[in-house]
Amino acid sequence: MPIVKIIEVIASSDKGIDDAIRQAVAEASKTVRNIDSVYVQDIKAHVKDGQVTTFGCVCKISFRIE
Repeated sequence: MPIVKIIEVIASSDKGIDDAIRQAVAEASKTVRNIDSVYVQDIKAHVKDGQVTTFGCVCKISFRIE
């Protein structure tokens, strides 16, 4: 029976939510192996002068422990 661990990662991007999620996974994969899935817990956007400047998300990344 595999054991799955979950870590929480906060990421942001000025391109969009999709890019922020990809950055979260890319950064986590530098030190974590066997990533299975990402659950986006929270999404937010930063606003400056009435315009959205950056997008942020809180991701829960699950991975199998060998």
